[in-house]
Amino acid sequence: MQIENTPKKSLGQNFLIDKNIINKIIEIGNINKNKTVIEIGAGYGNLTEAILSMNPKKILAIEKDKKLSLLLIKKFENIKNIKVINEDILDIIKNRNLNNNSLIFGNLPYNISTQILAHLVTLNKWPPWYNHLIFMFQKEVADRIIAKPNTKEFSRLSVLSNWRLDIKKHFDVSKNCFFPKPKVNSTILSFKPKKNNFFHLKNPKNLEKVTQILFSNRRKMINKNLKKLFKKKLFLLNELNIDLKKRPEELSNETFYKIAMKYETLSD
Repeated sequence: MQIENTPKKSLGQNFLIDKNIINKIIEIGNINKNKTVIEIGAGYGNLTEAILSMNPKKILAIEKDKKLSLLLIKKFENIKNIKVINEDILDIIKNRNLNNNSLIFGNLPYNISTQILAHLVTLNKWPPWYNHLIFMFQKEVADRIIAKPNTKEFSRLSVLSNWRLDIKKHFDVSKNCFFPKPKVNSTILSFKPKKNNFFHLKNPKNLEKVTQILFSNRRKMINKNLKKLFKKKLFLLNELNIDLKKRPEELSNETFYKIAMKYETLSD
């Protein structure tokens, strides 16, 4: 494979070049002619080409790197159903009106993969404009996303991701499938929005705040950090029957959601 530009560490660029893995990823999405597909970090267009071969209704290929976006425009200049967007995906999620029921693929840049997922989980409008996410993460990040309570991998990312999304692990990807070769292996996960979310928050960012504070001292008991959140109104948690001597990784996902709902009542 000829590489026109040196991949940029600052953008977390590691390009997937293994065609077998690319085809396995595409199969997960069940792409058809009615689908609008968004690809985050289109790079040199290897995954994009495979998506195009499935003849979707439309592809939005998002690429922050200016040189790569120009390369993509030239590469696909004769194809009508593709649009290359040279913007930051975080800005797009915040500011653009995107097609409903979109399918999103992403070999996510390592340095902002968790930010991208958090932005997509904490959208104000729910159900969201997308109906399926198929993302590649560093394996250790994927392990944190799917981790269960009472494990060392369980983290705020686990709590946040499972709040509104059903998550499925598909397969691991060897570091040898990329250029340049990263130091770690990767994992493919897919996500579908939960239609019935019983833990409604007026402001999704409150869950981010609650998990951030509670996991800030993950080896310590939660009582001090809960006092930071609730100040003199810790009694609001009485009906949840939380053992204040527990550590954050010993709480269930549902307990975090209930704490966040109580936290919101402080501003009522």
